[in-house]
Amino acid sequence: YGFDSQMDGKPAVTFMIYQVAGSNATEVNERIAAELEKMKEELPTGTEFITMMSSNDFLFASIYNVVETLIVAIILVILVVYFFLQDFKSTLIPSISIIVSLIGTFACLTAAGFTINILTLFALVLAIGTVVDDAIVVVEAVQAKFDAGYTSSYQATKDAMGDVTMAVISCTCVFMAVFVPVTFMGGTSGIFYTQFGVTMATSVGLSMICALTLCPALCAMMMRPSDGNKSAKSINGRVRAAYNASFNAVLGKYKKGVMFFIHHRWMVWAGLIASVILLGWLISNTKTGLVPQEDQGTIMANVAIAPGSTLEETGKVLDKVEDILKNTPEVEHYSRVAGYGFLAGQGTSYGMAIIRLKNWDERKGAEHVSDAVVARLNAQFAQIKEAQIFCFQPGMIPGYGLGNSIELNLQDRTGGDMSTFYGNAMQYIGALNQRPEVAMAYTSYAMNFPQISVDVDAAKCKRAGISPSTVLDVLGSYCGGAYVSNYNQFGKVYRVMSQASPEYRLDEQALNNMFVRNGTEMAPISQFVTLKRVLGPEVANRFNLFSCITVNVNPAPGYSTGEVQQAIEEVAAQMLPTGYGYEYGGMAREEANTGGSQTLFIYAVCILLIYLILACLYESFLVPWAVILSVPFGLMGSFLFAKLFGLENNIYLQTGVIMLIGLLAKTAILITEFAIERRRKGMGIVESAYSAAQARLRPILMTVLTMIFGMLPLMFASGAGANGNSSLGTGVVGGMAVGTLALLFVVPVFYIIFEYMQEKIRPPMEVETDMQVALEKQKSQTERDGLNNENK
Repeated sequence: YGFDSQMDGKPAVTFMIYQVAGSNATEVNERIAAELEKMKEELPTGTEFITMMSSNDFLFASIYNVVETLIVAIILVILVVYFFLQDFKSTLIPSISIIVSLIGTFACLTAAGFTINILTLFALVLAIGTVVDDAIVVVEAVQAKFDAGYTSSYQATKDAMGDVTMAVISCTCVFMAVFVPVTFMGGTSGIFYTQFGVTMATSVGLSMICALTLCPALCAMMMRPSDGNKSAKSINGRVRAAYNASFNAVLGKYKKGVMFFIHHRWMVWAGLIASVILLGWLISNTKTGLVPQEDQGTIMANVAIAPGSTLEETGKVLDKVEDILKNTPEVEHYSRVAGYGFLAGQGTSYGMAIIRLKNWDERKGAEHVSDAVVARLNAQFAQIKEAQIFCFQPGMIPGYGLGNSIELNLQDRTGGDMSTFYGNAMQYIGALNQRPEVAMAYTSYAMNFPQISVDVDAAKCKRAGISPSTVLDVLGSYCGGAYVSNYNQFGKVYRVMSQASPEYRLDEQALNNMFVRNGTEMAPISQFVTLKRVLGPEVANRFNLFSCITVNVNPAPGYSTGEVQQAIEEVAAQMLPTGYGYEYGGMAREEANTGGSQTLFIYAVCILLIYLILACLYESFLVPWAVILSVPFGLMGSFLFAKLFGLENNIYLQTGVIMLIGLLAKTAILITEFAIERRRKGMGIVESAYSAAQARLRPILMTVLTMIFGMLPLMFASGAGANGNSSLGTGVVGGMAVGTLALLFVVPVFYIIFEYMQEKIRPPMEVETDMQVALEKQKSQTERDGLNNENK
């Protein structure tokens, strides 16, 4: 036999099943499990099926963690809303909005043909803090009317909706527009962004409809102005009084800060320039990658011993591997195969092992995750001197290679001999192994396999009247076997093969017993061929028509795949001779083709769409810049947090950044929309900005804190899928925290600047000032005068 397979030290048959493109992994796994269950009844006593690898294991564990995160996020969001509103009925309205929006999103996903997977669940977790925003704005506006003296719930709701309807619509349109460009992206990134973007846009669109229809009705039915005398004596009233006192203190400090920056506008421009410069530096210095490597609960080991070794010798090495695995506490099952390697394929000198780890709940702690287990096993396997053994984890995206290493295809584009090519390749691999970014660079290609070179004497063949190909065909038939015919017996078709018995084809003397037809006679093949023992490669590979040697490169701990690719390119420029080249394979090829330019282009298109929508809503080409220029602060915060937490700029972080662009613009619109409305009703430019800033502080803090608290479970996730969760959550939390802190002060200043410039070009229409705006204008002017006197 060509293989020897064992599992947990017992004889076994190992086989792998791959799904076809376009099929659903969960359905395939379920059907396989059902078939295996049926086949169990036919198995001999003592024989059983054990699944070593299944994509469902990691998938379901990840989905379970995301669902758990979803529930925790909902609870945290509701608690934050209650903290601000201090009323159970008022809190119930945004809570109902969350449920309605999520149910509607699931219905739309079903209609669109999407499945419930990690991508869509990620979007729903992020949507928790977003879908509640519009409802919070409505509820807070109604509560503000009650605080202003309204006694009728209906009238308070009606007037509040008149104030916030345009803000809700414009915020939602801007946020949904952010996800339009990403749906047109191609490749792996496009698949990721499309499902994520459609889910987010759908949920936010439904939340807007809910905020404009359901929430006003609930506000009119459930919200009532508080009875000051009765409520002040209750516990809830005391808590609310303490909260109001604290908030008023914060509001007072905030108003002073806004007025300070209004009088020192150069500081806002300086802050913007500094943020853009820092953002550029962070993007260029943050390590990059396509997707983060996750603990999938499975480890693979590749074994290669001296070329030409027998299957028995490979089995002895695997026995030593098995002894190490038996004493590894994280290992649940292991399967070993002699005669086949993950990288080189079939061969007596190759072997492999599939290692199934215990459940994630049984492996808590950094020393028990798959990365730590791989590092420990590699250190132990290095003690087996007669073989090259290393462990690796499966790739994160099926179909892009077996492992998580970088696949590099070295090419000889000069058409030179393989010996020279192999020597240059080994020098290149040696140089790669000297780089700190590289843990191990290796190749399964070898030039020292024992071989026999067959030299056919064409002149003798011609004199004998036979062709060299005939001699080679006969030699191949004797030694390797040849298909002759078929025959039927008992209703079955059997294939007839022609081949010499093993004892007649073991040495060079056997050529005297192998004959080729020479006219009417038979002549021994030894008359026409000469055998020579040589060393050479077992296989000859080509990549895009050129001779190729495949090199696998494992990143060192703490380095990303992007940094390793940069090291590969630098070493190639120094070491590879003229006429040599390389091309990436697997996930590295996708990462290299995707690159940062496409992502930056998507960012630019998202911001352009936001600008165009705001230009239409505001009927101005200048005022939208008050929103646009606040975005870089948040983007800088996102990459700053990624840098501080040691995360890489991967597809998860980029998804969070795209979402962050919409969130920051949405938050800034709450200020600019209110300021524009006040300006149109006759309030001065500075008074409009100042009034909008203090009026929108509470809803902004509520919406931002709900988003941040909703992201905290992702930011500090653990278990299956933790790395992706952390990348997504950390980027959003950092961007929202830094971005909101900045835009609260810079947006009013930018509005004043660009509104003033706009009115220089086109004077505003004169509008009759209503009583409420006049009172607000007088109050705002009084406060400004007081703050100016304090500053003086």
